[in-house]
Amino acid sequence: MKSLGSIRRTFAPWTNAEAKPFITFENVTKTFGDFTAVDNLSLTIYEREFFALLGASGCGKSTLLRMLAGFEEPTSGRILLDGQDLAGIPPYRRPVNMMFQSYALFPHMNVEKNIAFGLKQDGMPKAEIEKRVADMLKLVKLEQFAKRKPHQLSGGQRQRVALARSVAKRPKVLLLDEPLGALDKKLREETQFELMDLQQDLGLTFMVVTHDQEEAMTMADRIAIMDKGEVMQVATPAEIYEAPSSRFVADFVGSVNLFEGKVAGQDAGRVKIATASGFDIQAEESAAPPAGETVWYAVRPEKIRISSQRPETAVNAVEGEVWDIGYLGDMTVYNVKLANGQIVRSSQLNAHRTTADPLTWNDRAWLAFPADAGVVLTR
Repeated sequence: MKSLGSIRRTFAPWTNAEAKPFITFENVTKTFGDFTAVDNLSLTIYEREFFALLGASGCGKSTLLRMLAGFEEPTSGRILLDGQDLAGIPPYRRPVNMMFQSYALFPHMNVEKNIAFGLKQDGMPKAEIEKRVADMLKLVKLEQFAKRKPHQLSGGQRQRVALARSVAKRPKVLLLDEPLGALDKKLREETQFELMDLQQDLGLTFMVVTHDQEEAMTMADRIAIMDKGEVMQVATPAEIYEAPSSRFVADFVGSVNLFEGKVAGQDAGRVKIATASGFDIQAEESAAPPAGETVWYAVRPEKIRISSQRPETAVNAVEGEVWDIGYLGDMTVYNVKLANGQIVRSSQLNAHRTTADPLTWNDRAWLAFPADAGVVLTR
C-alpha cells in the first residue's frame, strides 16, 4: 500500500515482517459480570512506539490500559511485555508506569519531592535520587519550580510534574490515561507537541488512551480505533483518515460524507457507483466489488469543491441548495441539500480575505470532487 499523508518519521517497525512486537495482547477478553469490556482482542505494539487507543467512553480502551498496568486481570487471553507473560505479576513489579488524568500529585509535597517519591520507595541511594530528580526537572523545564507545591502551579505545570514522576523510574512503557483532559484547548495543543518531543528524547514506548481524535492524530505513530471492546482498525493517522476500513471508522474520525449506492460497472481501475442520491460516482478502486453489490463512498468535506457554476472538468458533480454556512475563520463549512434530502458537507479553506464566488443561504451550488477523492467501503 502506498504511503498516505505526510511522513511523521522513518520509524515504522510494523511494516517489517521480522520486527518483534514489544507488547502483545493475545485474544484478551475482560468481563465484569454480564458486561464484556474487552472482547477477544489481539493487538501488537512496538518498542519506542507512540501508540493511541481511540474510542468513545465505554469502548474498553481504559480497561485495556489497566490490564497492561496490572490493575485488572484478563478473564482470558495473555498479555506479553518484551516476551514475558504478565499473568500474576503485581503492578509494582511490572516495568510499566501509569499517568492518570487527575495527575494524583501529593499536595503536601513540593515538586521535587513528588518526583522523588517513587525512587525513594524503590530504595535508590540519595545521591542518585537527587541527580535523577534534577535530570527530570530539566527535561520538563521546571527547574525554577522545584520548591513549589502543586497548588502553586498551573494546570500545564502540574501535568509536567506528573509526567516527570512517571518517567523518573525509567519504565519500559509509559501508560497515559486521558493525560491532557484537564487542560484548556490551547494548552492541550501545546502539550501534545511537548509529549511527542519528550517521548523521542526518552526513547520510551508510550501508550495513550483518549477520546479526542485530534489528540490521537497529532501524537500517535499508530492509532487503534475501538468500539464495544473490539479493535475496528489499527493504522497510522493518515491511513485512518484517508483509508478507513469501514463506515464506523470513517464516521468516527473527523467529518465525512457517505454516499450509498450499488456498483454499476468497472473499467480501467475505476468503479461506477449508482448512488441513492440520484447521481453516479466515478471512483478509483483497483479491487472493486461485483456489480450490483451495495457499497458506500466516503469522501471528506475538504475534498469537495463548491461553486455556483458546474466545473467543466469535474469527474463527479452534483447540484444542490446551500442549506447552512459555518464561518470558522480559517475555513468556511457549507452544508448543501441534495434533491433527495441528503446533506453534503464541503469545507473550503479561507486562503484569501475575499472570495470571488460568494455563496449564501438558499443559493444553488455545485459540488465536485475527483475520482480519487474518497474510498469505496463495503461495510
